[in-house]
Amino acid sequence: MDKSPEHIVVVGASGGIGNEILRECILRYPSAQLHATYHQTDCSQSDKRITWHNLDVRDATRFQSWASEFDKVDWIINCVGYLHGEQGGPEKSIRSIDEDFLIENIKINTLPTLQLARHFARPLKKSTAPKLATVSARVGSIEDNRRGGWYSYRISKAALNMALKTLSIEWKHSHPKGCVAALHPGTNDTALSKPFQTNITPKALFQPSYSASKMVDLLARLNPVDSGNFWAWDGKIIPW
Repeated sequence: MDKSPEHIVVVGASGGIGNEILRECILRYPSAQLHATYHQTDCSQSDKRITWHNLDVRDATRFQSWASEFDKVDWIINCVGYLHGEQGGPEKSIRSIDEDFLIENIKINTLPTLQLARHFARPLKKSTAPKLATVSARVGSIEDNRRGGWYSYRISKAALNMALKTLSIEWKHSHPKGCVAALHPGTNDTALSKPFQTNITPKALFQPSYSASKMVDLLARLNPVDSGNFWAWDGKIIPW
């Protein structure tokens, strides 16, 4: 197992899963310095080791100046996700496609990871075991798509997965000690999934603390040979 991370960045740490991942990192890595982002939601963790940053991930210009504040980063975990909001919700058919909603999905679900990889490449390279992970979703798997619908969300997550896979190939050369991972947390009882929980059995609906614990377990075990895979919370690989 790799040396414990000393500098961890959790993006979207005020959300349901992000907040629990941050909590797991606090408990497991008492010597680590943690940096966490929020957008509109108030921060619920007040541990003195956490430095909070206000970040709208749709603002591409913000990433470069923010990344310049870091000399070294061991882990970046991007937990930001968008499924429904003011722009609308997931589509049931092609007739419901809305350009603005699709673009909003891509702005939040896809592009921030590219910005993180681009601007944090230098501080990550200074780590002895750098890891970049983004919370994706099984519905972004093209091979696993058997139910259709949810065009914008599926498209944005599939694009995210392709971005992470492509990045992992590049970083085999530029960041040979690193690992890039897409993580599927399962369906969690959070605000993101709340409107869509009707047909989900209690057994299949996880508490965010459970998924967070499993994903941090997984992330701690991953090594460079594991880079470029799409992992479920239980450690199984999901087909692209």
